[in-house]
Amino acid sequence: MNEQPLSALLKTFPHTRYFPEWRLLTWHPRGLFDDALADKLIEVIGSEERVEEVPFHRYADFSGLTHIRLKVGHVFQIAKHRRGVSEPVKSAFFSDTTVGLGIARMYESLMEEATIQVRAFRERAAAAQWPGVPLEILQPDA
Repeated sequence: MNEQPLSALLKTFPHTRYFPEWRLLTWHPRGLFDDALADKLIEVIGSEERVEEVPFHRYADFSGLTHIRLKVGHVFQIAKHRRGVSEPVKSAFFSDTTVGLGIARMYESLMEEATIQVRAFRERAAAAQWPGVPLEILQPDA
């Protein structure tokens, strides 16, 4: 990733890190995950996709969330928008709660046959294995 856009992204999402050797962006949100935060994330990721020369994989860890207030229709809208992305990348979601895993699995289902390959995981080790990254970089405090 280019240094300037990366620093802007990290300021926008303080629980976000980028691992250039793995071409992996990780996000460990805390507290409330709602439609507004989802929109902000999609806006920032979309901006990064437009300026970066190399596609990057994504990992979202929902274990720090205390509340999820996403409207189902909004998740459908996000998936419809994200299906238009042309770079093939992997997007892994980890959740240790039923609600978080349910949202991630719904998004995975909506993204079937899209260029972005989405997978939901209940175990961090499986989430690391899928894109082929070390488990330790997926830990919230890595």
